[in-house]
Amino acid sequence: MASLPLDSNSTLVLCFLFVVSCLAIIVRGFGHGRKSAQPPSPPGLPIIGNLHQFRRGRPHRTLEALARRHGPIIFIRLGSVPAVVVSSASLAEAVLRTQDNVFCSRPQQYTARGTLYGCRDIAFSAYSERWRQLRRIAVVHLLGVKRVDSFRTVREEEVARFVERVRAASGAQEINGGKRSGVNVTELIITLTYSVISRAAFGNKLGGVEPAKVRDMMKELTELLGTIAVSDVFPALGWLVDWATGLHGRVKRTAAKLDSIMERTITEHEGDPGNDDGEARDLLDDLLSIAKDGDQGFKLDRIDVKGLILDMFLAGTDTTYKTIEFTMAELVKNPREMAKVQSEVRQVATGARGVVLEEELEKMDLLHAAMKETLRLHPPVPLLVPRESIHDTQLQGYDIPAKTRVMVNTWAIGRDDESWENAEEFRPERFLGGSGTMDYNGKDPRFLPFGAGRRGCPGIAFATRLAQLALANMMYHFDWELPGGQDPESFELVEASGVSPGLKSALILAVKPF
Repeated sequence: MASLPLDSNSTLVLCFLFVVSCLAIIVRGFGHGRKSAQPPSPPGLPIIGNLHQFRRGRPHRTLEALARRHGPIIFIRLGSVPAVVVSSASLAEAVLRTQDNVFCSRPQQYTARGTLYGCRDIAFSAYSERWRQLRRIAVVHLLGVKRVDSFRTVREEEVARFVERVRAASGAQEINGGKRSGVNVTELIITLTYSVISRAAFGNKLGGVEPAKVRDMMKELTELLGTIAVSDVFPALGWLVDWATGLHGRVKRTAAKLDSIMERTITEHEGDPGNDDGEARDLLDDLLSIAKDGDQGFKLDRIDVKGLILDMFLAGTDTTYKTIEFTMAELVKNPREMAKVQSEVRQVATGARGVVLEEELEKMDLLHAAMKETLRLHPPVPLLVPRESIHDTQLQGYDIPAKTRVMVNTWAIGRDDESWENAEEFRPERFLGGSGTMDYNGKDPRFLPFGAGRRGCPGIAFATRLAQLALANMMYHFDWELPGGQDPESFELVEASGVSPGLKSALILAVKPF
């Protein structure tokens, strides 16, 4: 989840370092040049390298622009840290699949170390045998197809409640001249995803903590993980700056609050292992069982359990709600495509039990195509979580030393004219026919919404199932348009900054029950 957005304190530090760099230019010149076997490199500054080019907080766009000028593989310096960025499908395949065994570790990010128990989770842990065992447990016991199926009732119940909340909100709209004022669709979608993920991860047992408090804490954690610490790019002295700017204190406070919530929740689960409330076993129950009994000779400890369950919650909520949000935004901006998807959903769905059922989703090809097209244009993590090379290697003939940070710009790959015809257009039909088999798991390197290889997201099935079910019910039960009669062509999808950017402003849509 870690990328390159800078918080306000770090920006002040960067300005200071920029001034120092300018003085260094006068004294030392523009540096020593680069080795012939190094990838092309955009000009940087002494000391800070290329950091000054990331001040706007959308690094995937900055790096895509640099790739257009310098090629699909470039070398940059983030302070004193060397990094390589790849922006083409062929290079992504080399990193994520062909040489996955080399580029499979993670740089140890300061905020992740401080909040995720020293990176003892799956997402940010360095590559090791212990990490392999943790991922196996997640894939086999927590996020396998059968386990995802077991939460079907949870999904359908929460989606039914979501439909009723949308219906209630639609009745509260102001209508002027037959035009509706609109409702906050983003907030409704966030509530849905948090409800489903919370029930799947924790059941109804949150240790007496209010769900709203958990949601606020997860938002704080997400923001922290999207903040690059000065010590990440200047390891020698950066820790002092992080302390002086207050980032160290913020990390400590957040970690303490999170751990308090985790402890209370685990204690409640340990005291009520029988699920007397009738709720199905949740993911935390599974993890505590493995911690007690072991699995294939490997036992989790309490810290492992906390790190894993936080990963499940963080990855599941953010990526899912933003996928639904962006898909709705694209469909409203492209009303012809919306009409096609809506017609298909209403022909396939029976309306049994008042909701679209999960088994009906399999027949909704246009719905799947619209969601895939959205993920092509708006991947949940546009710049995949950085990898790190574990030993010296070569990539497209260039030397890549050990401990080099490697970033895959999946946002740029999804908009590459060499891979996609009319790449900037929203055209779901490109995922029909032969391309309809293009899946979310990254086997086709042109389409990498959830990464690929060892470090690919293990929760794809869970996230996509919920997103598809929510979208199908939104299409079935309601008609949607921009509020106040706004022209769809004037509607701009402006993304926020951050590691996993949603829309900059909440999605406000006029809704009419069907």
